[in-house]
Amino acid sequence: MIRPGVVYLVGAGPGDPGLMTARSLELIAAADSVFYDRLIPPGALAGAREEAELVYVGKQPGVPSVPQEEIGERLIEAAKAGRSVVRLKGGDPFVFGRGGEEAEALRAAGIEFEVVPGVTAGVAASAYAGIPVTHRDDASAVAFVTGHEDPEKPESALDWEALARFPGTLVFYMGVKRLADNAAALIAAGRDADEPAAAVERGTTAAQRTVTATLGTIAAAVEREQVGAPALIVIGEVAARREDLAWLERRPLHGRRVVVTRARAQASGLAATLRGLGAEAIELPAIRIEPRLDATEVRDAAAAIGEYALVCLTSPNGVRLLFEALAAAGRDSRALAGATVAAIGPGTARALAEHGIAADVVPERFVAEALVEALAGVEVEGRRVLVARAAEARDVLPDALRERGAEVDVVALYETVREQPDEAAVEAAQGAEYVTFTSSSTVTNLVEALGDRFPAAARIVSIGPVTSETARAAGLEVHVEAERHDVDGLLAALLADASRADLR
Repeated sequence: MIRPGVVYLVGAGPGDPGLMTARSLELIAAADSVFYDRLIPPGALAGAREEAELVYVGKQPGVPSVPQEEIGERLIEAAKAGRSVVRLKGGDPFVFGRGGEEAEALRAAGIEFEVVPGVTAGVAASAYAGIPVTHRDDASAVAFVTGHEDPEKPESALDWEALARFPGTLVFYMGVKRLADNAAALIAAGRDADEPAAAVERGTTAAQRTVTATLGTIAAAVEREQVGAPALIVIGEVAARREDLAWLERRPLHGRRVVVTRARAQASGLAATLRGLGAEAIELPAIRIEPRLDATEVRDAAAAIGEYALVCLTSPNGVRLLFEALAAAGRDSRALAGATVAAIGPGTARALAEHGIAADVVPERFVAEALVEALAGVEVEGRRVLVARAAEARDVLPDALRERGAEVDVVALYETVREQPDEAAVEAAQGAEYVTFTSSSTVTNLVEALGDRFPAAARIVSIGPVTSETARAAGLEVHVEAERHDVDGLLAALLADASRADLR
């Protein structure tokens, strides 16, 4: 539940979208206004309502930003206007997030607020790097310390002697810029220069990088490896446990940037799988699915569905839209009881199964030619056949069925049209190692949309021979082609290629 006139100070976690809390996602989805910071996870605002006001108020070193006082004023103004307001912060709003200051400003203005904690980087980034901030043998306490104090303070609020004596792990936030000075201050105050230390850059994300050294050498190591903000500094015996406990960087696609070109509705699933394998998935949909459910041919086919002896479906999108058309006609899966149902591949078969239909025919190869072969034993002469597909699909299947004497109705349930590329995604794609194509239309539309901004250095991964042929015709070199022509086959081929690359 979200209430008008209330400001919700919400922690978005340290960077991995999977670490956002259920409450944070619920509030974002319902808010009238969202004021967000720079370091929120990718896709954090995807669930916001179309009419919601999204306001960037982030801060970045060396770049002009909205003053803190103005942020407070804008939150107060929005709440007084009766809007439900989410103030979205990276990490936890009360851990070096200035959430306390904003809460005080709201209370002084008589504005009701709620605090929604988030997973803080000090715990999460360390864990993702394989460093437990506490350990029975090494540390029974942990201290979170700011590595970058307010420059307007007359003197440091940090007691370096107390920190040097602290019997546990020290975790410095925002500590890269002053790392050399902070390390020197700890050593001068009596902390052991040989104590293990680590710097975790962009923790919990696919771009996470960890550098280990000692307290005395960590600053030089960070400079040598060009570790940049945001980064976390961990000092203590627990940092030495990373060698055994590191796990994130060991995922098979860690650190690899992969472009996903599927339509937006399907892209998120593939992107999520890639992220689970460690990749930085860039969603750059090349196509958009435009349903044609209002077309006369679609309505007629749905009304006459019981008259077809064979129903062929060539994509999960086709399955979804066919059942939407059936529902609009007052029909459901029972209308297919007398028909042989053919699916071009397992993805389409799975989509049918979700509607209670077990496909009668699924070829081993997931192309139209293979479906033609698989249907060789199905009697079609003189019978009505429905081929439900995309408007721009090839005519291999209907032509072959007509040659066998079938009365074929080809019904275009949808069109695939070019998607306007997001400029930020295009920029991110420039450094991609892989570009994945799941259909000929994704190839054609992305090449036309990007022109000379196509990531030329990326390896092209194709879902199958038809898509590969289109890619080559567009002037692209196909480096990887899936043996199984579905998304699982594409992922397997990409993983195999990445593994070979690691050995080279």
